[in-house]
Amino acid sequence: MSKLLFISGDTALAQGKKGPFYYLLEEFSKYWERVDIICPRIPRTSNFEHPTKIFDNVYIHSSQKFLIFQPWFILKKGKEIYQKEKFDVFGIHSYPPFYNDIGGRLLYRAIKVPYVLEIMHINGCPRASGFKEWFYKILTKLFVGFFARKSAAVRVINYKQVPEFLIKSGVDKEKIKIAPAFYIDFEIFKPEEVNKPCTRTSSVQGKKYDIVFSGRLVKNKGIYLLLEAVKQIKNSQPMAGQPWAENIKLIIIGDGPLKTKIEKYIKKNNLQSNVEFSGWLSENEDVAKVYNQSKVMVVPSFNEGGPRVALEAMACKTPVLTSRVGIMLDVIEDNGNGIFIDWNAKDIAKKITLLLRDENLRKKIAENGYDSVQQFERIKSIKNYAEAYQNLLHSAGL
Repeated sequence: MSKLLFISGDTALAQGKKGPFYYLLEEFSKYWERVDIICPRIPRTSNFEHPTKIFDNVYIHSSQKFLIFQPWFILKKGKEIYQKEKFDVFGIHSYPPFYNDIGGRLLYRAIKVPYVLEIMHINGCPRASGFKEWFYKILTKLFVGFFARKSAAVRVINYKQVPEFLIKSGVDKEKIKIAPAFYIDFEIFKPEEVNKPCTRTSSVQGKKYDIVFSGRLVKNKGIYLLLEAVKQIKNSQPMAGQPWAENIKLIIIGDGPLKTKIEKYIKKNNLQSNVEFSGWLSENEDVAKVYNQSKVMVVPSFNEGGPRVALEAMACKTPVLTSRVGIMLDVIEDNGNGIFIDWNAKDIAKKITLLLRDENLRKKIAENGYDSVQQFERIKSIKNYAEAYQNLLHSAGL
C-alpha cells in the first residue's frame, strides 16, 4: 500500500471534532498504509490534549505558529515526514490566500514528489458575498494556473462551475479530474417516519419545523436572505389567507462568527418564536434527525462546492430549495427533484410558501431528490476517490 500526505486548512481533526474530513478519513484511510495531515495552528487550552493519531494510521501535524508562517511550516514538516516515511503523493487543499499552495509548491521543489491540487470551490463564484470574496476570486483567477502548472492533477468536486472557471483561468483541461466529495451514509441519512403529533398549527402533519438551514454562520451562506424571507412570510399571512404562516418555524443547524448578529436581527424583527438554533451537531445521526423533522431545506448560499448538506437532506426525502451553486447545477432539475431560488428574499419566500402549501409538489420533489442522490453512496464514492489517487501513482510508474 502507498503513503499519502494531505496539506489542509481544516483544523477540526486536530481539535478532536468529527466533521466531514473525519468521516471521509474513517473509510479513506483503509486504502493507504499511512496518511499524514499538515494543518494550521489550533487554539490551545491547559486541559486540551492534542490528538496526533486517529484510525490507527492517520497522523495529524498542526503548526505552533501563526498562519502567516504556514508555508514554511509545511515545507519543514513535509520534508521531515518525507525523510522518515517516504510518502508517494501529496494533496493540497487549495484556496486563497494560498498558504497551502505556496507551502506545497516549496515542498514539491524540495522533494519532487507528485502532488494533486484539490479545489473544492471558488470563493466569489458564482456570486461574492462581499469585497473579500470578490478579491479572492480575482486572486484565484490570477494565480491558480501557476499553482496547477506542476501538479500531476487538479481534483474538482463538481462538473460545471469549478472546471469552467479553472479552464478560463489557464488551467490545463487535461489535468482536471472530477471526483465528487459527497459521501453519504445511507444508513444514517435516510427517510424516517415522524409520528409525533404537531404541537402547533402546521402546514404538514407530523413535522416539527417548516424550514431547516444547515451550515456555518458566515456571510456567504446567505442566512440573512433566508431570515428576511421568513419575516416576509410571517408578515404576509393576514392578506394571503395562510394563518399557519404566523407560526412558521425555522431551525438553524450550525455555528459561526455571525451568530450574535443573527440573534440581534431575530430580536429586532420579532422572530424569536419563529427561529430556533440547534448549534453545531457533532453526530451525523442528530443532523439526520433534524432533516427528517423538517418540511423543506433552504440553501441560499452565494458560492459552494456542494453543498453536501443539501444532498444529505435529499437522502432523507426532505425537499430542497437551493441557489445555483456547485454540485446543485449538476444534480438539480428545477421543479423536478429540487427548486432553484434567486438571491433575493422575495423569491425565496414565494417558493417556500409554494412548497409548504402544495403537498403533492413537495412529495414529488422529495421522491425525485431521494433517487438523485443514490449516486453518492459513501463507500463507493470514497473508493472512487482513493482509486483516483492510486491510478495517478500507477500512471506515473510509482
